[in-house]
Amino acid sequence: MKIVILDGFTANPGDLSWQELEQIGHVTVFDRTDPTQTVARAADADIVLTNKVVLGRHEIEQLPRLRYIGVLATGYNVLDIDAAHRHGIVVTNVPAYSTESVAQMVFAHLLAVTNHTEHYAMQNRADGPGCALHAPLQPNGKAAAGEADCGPTARWSRNADFCYWDTPLLELAGRTFGIVGLGHIGSRVAQIAQAFGMHVQALTSKPAASLPPGIDKVALPELLHTSDIVSLHCPLTPETRHLINAETLKLMRPTAILINTGRGPLVNDADVAAALQANRLYAYCADVMTTEPPEVDNPLLHQPHAYITPHIAWATVEARTRLLQTAIDNVRAFVCGTPQNCV
Repeated sequence: MKIVILDGFTANPGDLSWQELEQIGHVTVFDRTDPTQTVARAADADIVLTNKVVLGRHEIEQLPRLRYIGVLATGYNVLDIDAAHRHGIVVTNVPAYSTESVAQMVFAHLLAVTNHTEHYAMQNRADGPGCALHAPLQPNGKAAAGEADCGPTARWSRNADFCYWDTPLLELAGRTFGIVGLGHIGSRVAQIAQAFGMHVQALTSKPAASLPPGIDKVALPELLHTSDIVSLHCPLTPETRHLINAETLKLMRPTAILINTGRGPLVNDADVAAALQANRLYAYCADVMTTEPPEVDNPLLHQPHAYITPHIAWATVEARTRLLQTAIDNVRAFVCGTPQNCV
C-alpha cells in the first residue's frame, strides 16, 4: 500500500509523527507540492492525503491507481468530489478536530480589539540598544512635541501617572454577540460568549425551539443591525459567498466588530476595507482571507483596524494532533474495509 502526503508541512512541520501511518503502508511525505507536480507525485499512490493541494477532475483522471483521498481538513473544496466518486475513489475528511482552537481564536481576536493586550505589552518590552531619548512624557501620556517615543520600556516608566491607556478599553458583558452559523464551532463560540455575560443571537437553520437556552434565532438583517459583535461560522456556498458586502455592511453599527474565522470569501474584502476606512465598521478580525496567502495589495492589509492572522486558528498542537490521529484512523478504517468520515 503506497501512501503519498502532498502537503504535510502545515499539519506537521516536525513536531508530530507520521509513524503510525507508516505501519499501514509505505509513506512518502512532501512538505509542499506545486500544481505541476501533483500528478507525478501521486502517480503510483493507492492513497493520497492532501490539505490544500487541488485534486480536480484533470488530476483524478490521470491517477488510475488511486483508491482513496484523505483530506487533512474539514473542508474538501480542493477536490472534485463527483470525479472522485465516478472513479470509485473513497474520499474522507476530518470533522470537528479544531472546534476548541477556532473558538479560542475568535475570542483572542475579540480581546485584541477590546483590551489591546499585545499593544501595551509591546510598549513595555525592554528597549533595544541605541535608544537615545529619555525625556519624560507629558501629563497626557504623550511625548513632547517633536520627540519620538524611544521604545516600549520608556512608555510606562516615563508616565506621569501610575497607569495610562492610549486606546479605548471596552467591556464585553452586556453586549450582543451575533453568530452566523450554529454548527460545532458556532455553538462553542456561543457558550463562551455567554460566559462573558453577552446576549447571544444566531442565524441558523436549526428550529428555534431546539436552540440552547439563551440563544435567540434571528434573520440576517436583524442580526447585523442589532449585534455589537458578528462572528461568521457558516460554510462557504454560492449563497454565502460575499454574505458580508457593501449592502449588508450598511446594516451594521459603526461600533460593531466583525470576526471571520470561517472562510475568507464569506466577505468582500474591498467592501469591508472601505467600511473600515469610512469608520462605518469599528474593526474587522480575520484568520482567513479570500486568497491565501493574500495579495500584497489586498486593501484589508492596509487598514489599521483590520486584525489579520495567517490562518492559524486550527494550528494549535492539540488540534493538529487530533487532525493527524483522525486522518490516520480514517486510512486504517479504509484499509480494513470499513471507511469512516466519508464525503
